[in-house]
Amino acid sequence: MGFSCGIIGLPNSGKSTIFNALTSSSVPAESYPFCTIDPNTGVVEVPDPRLPVVQSFVGSPKAVPTVMEFVDIAGLVEGASKGEGLGNQFLSHIRGVDAMAQVVRAFESGNVSHVRGKLDPLYDWETVEIELILSDLELVEKHLAKVKRLVQIGNKDRAREAETLEKVVSFLEQERFLPLEEFSPKELNLLKPYQLLTLKPRLCVLNVGEDGEPAVDASPLIERCKNEGIPIVIIRGQIEAELAQMDPEEQELFREEMGIEERGLDALIKAGYELLSLVTFFTGNEKECRAWTVKRNTPVVKAAGKIHSDMEEGFVKAEVISFEQLKSLSSLAEAKEKGLMRIEGKEYEVKDGDFITIRFTRK
Repeated sequence: MGFSCGIIGLPNSGKSTIFNALTSSSVPAESYPFCTIDPNTGVVEVPDPRLPVVQSFVGSPKAVPTVMEFVDIAGLVEGASKGEGLGNQFLSHIRGVDAMAQVVRAFESGNVSHVRGKLDPLYDWETVEIELILSDLELVEKHLAKVKRLVQIGNKDRAREAETLEKVVSFLEQERFLPLEEFSPKELNLLKPYQLLTLKPRLCVLNVGEDGEPAVDASPLIERCKNEGIPIVIIRGQIEAELAQMDPEEQELFREEMGIEERGLDALIKAGYELLSLVTFFTGNEKECRAWTVKRNTPVVKAAGKIHSDMEEGFVKAEVISFEQLKSLSSLAEAKEKGLMRIEGKEYEVKDGDFITIRFTRK
């Protein structure tokens, strides 16, 4: 799995419509709040123009792309952290994802009402943001009280955890998402079990109308996201959903007519990969070639474990060639003849586009 991305936002912001566009699914996308209650999940192939090149290089009859998972989570409303609109249930669905794509409505529609009666992208963004913060604050304060009691009765091993939770509370009480740079690796490790929403990377998905422009001034939200380093993806949600139901030839013609240069799916995946520091590497043999996703700076021995646990346990060496090198070659045999397959040990960090053959012994 590449990574899991929760699609969140206010009701009627276009979350389910965008989910349909991304996954070519057909979940309900009706114009009333809480149309989505249980989270819908879609696994999407990651488009990568390098994969057919690698397939030709290896001579495999089959190419398998890497994938990512999208989770359509029901709309949050003001007061969600206190249970409004089944808020606590919905917030729990978000905790398991790797990143959050917050859909913000910037389109007008007489058929789809806005929960507040008017468009205000920045206000809508901040409404969801504060609910995530308040949800984490309630969770952390509850656990902090328990941890403090354990420390008081002599469990000194939990003292560092208590200090870290107090630090978290101090940020959340300022209505701030947690700044990663303010926490040490040890502190972040202590916080992992809590699955804090305010530690998750975020994308802003601005859902605009058919003309590709926001129906209201979205510049305050755009400026806010830029200042905080939050990637922004602009998607024509309804148009993308219609495109997803067409065959490839119809899609291409329609995109040309509408002036859509890049699919919303592609833009979102690119932003998500960068957000989570992900890279893609390739493997291949006479049966198939395959794309895999790992975190940037992953040692090749760990990448081998993603393919199969036996490869990690019995790792001997890796034979590696970059995509930039292999794309000008006719075959894997040519790469070997020219001595371009270099040997790397277990500490080698996988680079984006690497073609890798793992040599291992079974244990």
